[in-house]
Amino acid sequence: MTPKIVRANQPLEYLTPEKCYIAENHSDPAVSIARATIKPGVTTKAHHLTKGVQEIYIITSGKGVVTVGNLQPTEVTVGDVVVIPPLTSQKMTNTGQKDLVFYCVCTPRFTEDCYVDEETDKQ
Repeated sequence: MTPKIVRANQPLEYLTPEKCYIAENHSDPAVSIARATIKPGVTTKAHHLTKGVQEIYIITSGKGVVTVGNLQPTEVTVGDVVVIPPLTSQKMTNTGQKDLVFYCVCTPRFTEDCYVDEETDKQ
């Protein structure tokens, strides 16, 4: 691995079927880091990750309610960290008036084939 700097505005942000915007900051076999943005009033699709992938959210702006596994829906805001073990259902609602922004840190790295959309797969 070589040293590098990824500027906040450098990654291309795109809208996902999960209903949030993602900007992929870094990925290598051990870890992936992406910035997620959820618009006010939006709830992401319920989903979980397979292949032993743990996900950690680090909230940097806004506020919301996160539902993780069997925990009660919980309000989160700037500075909060959400730890999501592999195979654990999750979804997030932006309850504020501005964008809810957080970093997603996945170990090992996130790949599309580890994502399971629990809403679409139920139908």
